[in-house]
Amino acid sequence: MAISTFQRREVKYLLSMEQFEALLPIIHEHMNPDKYCVDGKEYGIYNIYYDTPDNFLIRTSIEKPYYKEKLRLRSYYSPASPDDTVFLEVKKKIGGIVTKRRVAMTLREAETYLQTRVKPYYERFIDQQVMKEFDVFLNHYDCAPKQYISYQRAAFFGKEDKNFRLTFDRRITARREDVSLSRESYGEQLIAADQRLMEIKVPGSVPMWMTQALSELEIRRRSFSKYGTAYKNYIRSQIEAQQQTERKISYA
Repeated sequence: MAISTFQRREVKYLLSMEQFEALLPIIHEHMNPDKYCVDGKEYGIYNIYYDTPDNFLIRTSIEKPYYKEKLRLRSYYSPASPDDTVFLEVKKKIGGIVTKRRVAMTLREAETYLQTRVKPYYERFIDQQVMKEFDVFLNHYDCAPKQYISYQRAAFFGKEDKNFRLTFDRRITARREDVSLSRESYGEQLIAADQRLMEIKVPGSVPMWMTQALSELEIRRRSFSKYGTAYKNYIRSQIEAQQQTERKISYA
């Protein structure tokens, strides 16, 4: 069973294809592909976000508070089978600093825990403590699976500073029905096919070479939440559907 914890800043940018292609050679000069990018290829990430019946967690997050948190279940397989390893994660952002706690379990164990609170067995004390944190979260929030989001990712880490990470996401796919990791990835696209969502993940300062590249290529910081964007699109579609219904009634 694996656990990962960290504390860092995460800064996002939405790149055009021209910016992406111009930046990539600079990235390769200073960074190495992540170990999951086998032979330099992208890998898939598949997530289920949990929220309350009234979508409290994402509504709060969109308001950009000083403190926010979210619960998600992540897989690197699609579709995932009951015995595949998945990761249950709580991600918190406090004053711009991101922390994440996660524990590995099978998809069957995760779904059982989230539905019944019956935990998998862990020998390590730290795993037991993280599971207690999940208990506290779920006791505080009446959560259910609300949003599916998947994407293809290319990830890199610095040659000199391995704590400096950078990711490029594309084909960001979202849906609010059939919300299960055991289903294929499908849904609406949150960014254009010729765009890339870049995220800098760093515990300290951004390297000078990266700062210079961002300036030269006119790449500007952009606030972008995958879950937040998907939720806003959902609300917009609900409003449009309601308006269409009202127009039909008025014409009747």
